[in-house]
Amino acid sequence: MAIIPSAPASADEPLAIMGAGLVGSLLALYLARRGHPVQVFERLPDPRQQGLLGGRSINLALSDRGWRALAGVGVADDIRQVGIPMYRRVMHDGQGQLTFQPYGQENQAIYSINRGNLNCTLLDLAEQEPGVQITFGQKLLQLDLPGRRLHLQDVATGHAHDVAYQRLFGADGAFSAVRGALQRTDRTDYSQQYLEYGYKELTIAAGEGGSWQLEKNALHIWPRGNFLMIALPNLDGSFNATLFFPYEGDKSFAALQTPADVTTFFTTVFPDAVPLMPQLTEEFFDHPTGSLVTIRCFPWAYRDSVLLLGDAAHAIVPFYGQGMNAGFEDCTVLNQLLDQLGEDNWPTVMKAFETQRKPNTDAMADLALYNFVEMRDRVADPRFLLQKKIESKIAAQYPGQWVPLYSRVTFSPDTSYAEAWAAGQRQEAIMARVMPLIQNELDFDKPEVQSLVAQALASAY
Repeated sequence: MAIIPSAPASADEPLAIMGAGLVGSLLALYLARRGHPVQVFERLPDPRQQGLLGGRSINLALSDRGWRALAGVGVADDIRQVGIPMYRRVMHDGQGQLTFQPYGQENQAIYSINRGNLNCTLLDLAEQEPGVQITFGQKLLQLDLPGRRLHLQDVATGHAHDVAYQRLFGADGAFSAVRGALQRTDRTDYSQQYLEYGYKELTIAAGEGGSWQLEKNALHIWPRGNFLMIALPNLDGSFNATLFFPYEGDKSFAALQTPADVTTFFTTVFPDAVPLMPQLTEEFFDHPTGSLVTIRCFPWAYRDSVLLLGDAAHAIVPFYGQGMNAGFEDCTVLNQLLDQLGEDNWPTVMKAFETQRKPNTDAMADLALYNFVEMRDRVADPRFLLQKKIESKIAAQYPGQWVPLYSRVTFSPDTSYAEAWAAGQRQEAIMARVMPLIQNELDFDKPEVQSLVAQALASAY
């Protein structure tokens, strides 16, 4: 995608963004490059001065859709400086034995990115752009939709003040105040669905001299059927580990009440990880337990004046590593629509944006929930791993016709999420017919397997 050139500011079209997180700061870059003065308002303090407060700080997996959005404003190289490529999953069983699954073809990788580092880098880049003003500590008290006015409160002083806008972009996260105002308008749908699981952030320590004590260029998974732990690498040699765990039950957050409970549980269930986690019990009780929510709503636009993007429009659970990437793709799509339809046609742009993005983000929400089951349970199943090997053989034999679902979602940014999910379901139905004939990789070459695959592909595509 071509880099957007800087253009002269258009004083008659002030644009406001609520939220200076990942999507808000990237959107500010896009709009400023189109020549608009941009005002960004953020409820929290500046993370570059205060540290990242509130929200999730799970390490993020940046993949091709996100990279394309970053490249669109020429900042991909800046972001690569704070990321680590991960080429495969490494699964740890209950005895510490390892199995491996590549993410894509050779040299394809997703990147481990620290949320705070990425946010700070994007904020620095946005503030360097002429016409961008970011104001922190601004709480949205009320949104006057007909009057196009933000009623804001300065968190530090308590002073309330109004800001007029021509266009407002709600990029203020899963519990968006902008969306809250839209929900009170007529015929607005909204739903939120929580998993019965929470998450707890923990740390796998760096080794001597800042070395990585696990394979650096991989995402590590400890699948345990009803729960799992993952770990993503940091630049300092540590890993950000996250336990996804039921709230209630025999094995749950509710069941781990003392340091002894935690030590016994982790030593039993994650024996190879515990020696690498010297602060385990302290972190377990000091770090909050986060919730996991899927949010769907529609419409995303109010007339021609307000538009939701990112988690404000479509928050998802983190099990496909696509929440940030989907939000960044929102910026790409909005920019493409402005190119196609023009800056003076906002009603059509906003309608086209929500019409195009809604089916895709709904599909991505379904994919994230689907992948939760895969990560916690199926990646430890030898039959599942064998199926993945057979799928790789089919993909090699029928290139372009059979693309693994993960590759469609993660490494094929020109394929929409909805198209990827539909193709993945067709391929899963084919594998349900093929796998009863497969006991090992060599069985793929049997005439009956080859015939079945060829016939199934011919009818499916």
